Amino acid sequence: MMEIYPSLVTVMALVVYFLITLNVGRNRSKYNVIPPATTGDPNFERALRVQQNTLEQMVFFLPLLWLFCFYINPIWGSAIGGFWIIGRILYALGYYQAAEKRMIGFAISSLSSLILLIGSLVGMVLVFIK
Repeated sequence: MMEIYPSLVTVMALVVYFLITLNVGRNRSKYNVIPPATTGDPNFERALRVQQNTLEQMVFFLPLLWLFCFYINPIWGSAIGGFWIIGRILYALGYYQAAEKRMIGFAISSLSSLILLIGSLVGMVLVFIK
C-alpha cells in the first residue's frame, strides 16, 4: 500500500504539467501565436519554454521517483518528489515573470532529481551487493 505515495506525487506532477500546458494554449491565444509557430511575444515564448523544460525534466524525474521509492523508501522518495513539484511551480511562476527569476525553482527541482538519482543508484548497488 506504500505505492500510494509515489502514485500521488506522480499524479500531482502530471496535474502541474497539464496546467502549464493549458497556460501555453492560453498565451498562444492571448498573444495571437498561430500553430505551428513557436515564437512571437516574449510572454508566450516564456510560457512555452516552461512547458518544454518541465516535460524534459519529467522524463528524468518520474523514473527516478519510482526507483528511489522501490529501492530506498516510498515515503522519503515521495517527500523529495513533492519538493520537485514545488520547485517546478516556483520555476514556472518565476519564468512567467522574467527568465532570470526561474533559478530558485530550477535549483530546487534539479537538487531533488539529483538526490533521487544518487539514492536510486545507492539503493540498487546495495541490493546488488546482497
